[in-house]
Amino acid sequence: MRMTQTFVPVLKENPSEAQIVSHQLMLRAGLVRQTAAGIYAWLPLGFRVLQKIENIVRAEQDRAGAAELLMPTVQAADLWRKSGRYDAYGPEMLRLQDRHGRDMLYGPTNEEMLTDLFLSSATSYRDLPKMFYHIQWKFRDERRPRFGVMRGREFLMKDAYSFDLDEDGMRVSYNKQFQAYLRTFAALGLKAVPVRAPSGPIGGDLSHEFHVLADTGESAIFYDAALEDISIDDPDAVAKLSATYAMEEEEHEKVMDCPVPQERLLKRRGIEVGHIFAFGTKYTQSMGFTVQGRDGTQVHPLMGSYGVGVSRLMGAVIEACHDESGIVWPEQIAPYRVGIINLRQGDAGCDSLCDTIYERLTNAGVEVLYDDRDERGGAKFAGMDLIGLPWQLIVGPKGVSAGTVEVKNRRTGERTDLSLEDALEKVAG
Repeated sequence: MRMTQTFVPVLKENPSEAQIVSHQLMLRAGLVRQTAAGIYAWLPLGFRVLQKIENIVRAEQDRAGAAELLMPTVQAADLWRKSGRYDAYGPEMLRLQDRHGRDMLYGPTNEEMLTDLFLSSATSYRDLPKMFYHIQWKFRDERRPRFGVMRGREFLMKDAYSFDLDEDGMRVSYNKQFQAYLRTFAALGLKAVPVRAPSGPIGGDLSHEFHVLADTGESAIFYDAALEDISIDDPDAVAKLSATYAMEEEEHEKVMDCPVPQERLLKRRGIEVGHIFAFGTKYTQSMGFTVQGRDGTQVHPLMGSYGVGVSRLMGAVIEACHDESGIVWPEQIAPYRVGIINLRQGDAGCDSLCDTIYERLTNAGVEVLYDDRDERGGAKFAGMDLIGLPWQLIVGPKGVSAGTVEVKNRRTGERTDLSLEDALEKVAG
């Protein structure tokens, strides 16, 4: 993509309303723009990153055996009255009426809807276990939306739901999702710690939050250093991990007898990006759903729900991956892999070489952003560093004369003059 063909409204200064690094950089790099309090439009670069994060989340849900579907954003209030949550959920729920005066709501989550969709057709133990997920926009009317996409009112979430016949099956499903979450964060280039957590309005006794480690994180957490050595590809190790000690600072201070030896106890800052729950028969019982068990009796299936903030993850990645010049994207979710900087737009030699590089990389399937604007070189350097693409190819008159291209690695800052062929090979991956 050429810069002159897309929309990347970069800003030189931090906007006054942005209080944390990710919000500042998302606005400055032209990834998002606020359209109302806590509601954002995703501009071309930001939308590309959002889609890549979504695809990584989707791949790990598929791998865990969950079937993807898509549920509507607007739900009937009667479903929530059936479960008892309509009045209990609180002012964060956006309530509305349709033209016929029927009570509706903009869904903050989907336990009731999927319970009704699936269990109205399930009849016996042969229909279980099942696991479903969808990736859909949610709305929660935060009293004080802040920190950009980290605490917005509208957000993209992956929510999954499991249905099992008994407690053992529910634990198996829970651990599959637990493992899928660890794999998701690893695939994003992030280190995440599972933290025991209260269930809140979702309900249930078994619950974990997942915190991405970042120096600018909102929460202080304590955890066992041994967590960092557990293989996330080993189901038995993951099952053990889901029972391992880790908690936020406020909870840690309440615990008089810490089970982790002091020499293994680590304290870091983290950003919550996911929350999973196993709540048993809370919804199937309240909504009157049963299936025939193996012994012929009617039983209420046991459920779990598993949420991860897809849009919030982008903010978390930036909090963990930035420097004084801007964002430093992990390669797997960068909006483009390579940025081309033309230092002398309008110069025949520079234009020709940049066009050649752009065409060859594009034809090779490499995602390229070509800064072909009529701007000063300094502005192009600053803008490309701010956007944070993994590689930069810098073309100027001196390099054209010498037959070289300057290659810059955004993460390390290393800059090397290479021949065209070597430069293309280096950035193509």
